[in-house]
Amino acid sequence: MFRLDDKIAVVTGAGSGIGRAVACAFAKQGALVHVLDLSEESANQTIELIAELDGNAKAHVVDVSDQSAIREVFASIGKLDILVNNAGIAHIGNVETTGEEDFQRIFNINVKGVYNCMNAAVPMLKSNGGGVITNLSSIAALVGITDRFAYSMSKGAVHAMSLSVARDYLSSGIRCNTVSPARVHTPFVDGFIAKNYPGREQEIFEKLSKSQPIGRMGTVDEVAALILFLSSSEAAFITGCDYPVDGGFLNLNN
Repeated sequence: MFRLDDKIAVVTGAGSGIGRAVACAFAKQGALVHVLDLSEESANQTIELIAELDGNAKAHVVDVSDQSAIREVFASIGKLDILVNNAGIAHIGNVETTGEEDFQRIFNINVKGVYNCMNAAVPMLKSNGGGVITNLSSIAALVGITDRFAYSMSKGAVHAMSLSVARDYLSSGIRCNTVSPARVHTPFVDGFIAKNYPGREQEIFEKLSKSQPIGRMGTVDEVAALILFLSSSEAAFITGCDYPVDGGFLNLNN
């Protein structure tokens, strides 16, 4: 089950965290994975991990917010079956404390980046007879999270864009879904806590972990397993859906 033999996949932000876990999971299941990341070093580290798994992957250093660069990368890939839009950044602030520059940066990467990749991928998927797109949203698109104004905006947009693509390309055989994690333990999270809460790292980590009713953060492999399923033929009847991976955050917090 969940084999991706002869499939060609693009995973953005695949140099670390969830994106790396997805790329490795795809490669283990037989896909040729194109690893897109802003960092050449991180992308190459993922390629090395996939090589250790006897998988096939290629690295592309690109900024997802740069449409012309994204189009060049996708054109060089040539054929596509699966796209996972994982690249994204976070931000702390409410509507008063979020500056225009920060708001625009979140939009450029989290919203425009997803648009750029889908804009480049959909014609390729159509010509291929169909395919699968999975976009990383967040529980922040579905509930109010304190001091996440711009981030919530961006993930709400991802959710809406995904529904639109799912509807518009039903007849083209393209499925599009979103996955909405709560807190997932990644190097990004550790760096984010260190940057924004210096000296309080352990306290904040425990607080964020316990905000999930299950009592911990998720793992990147848990998220990757769901994305693998959604990308496989076993999920052929699923489109236009959002899947929370949240340890009970949405429905069990009282």
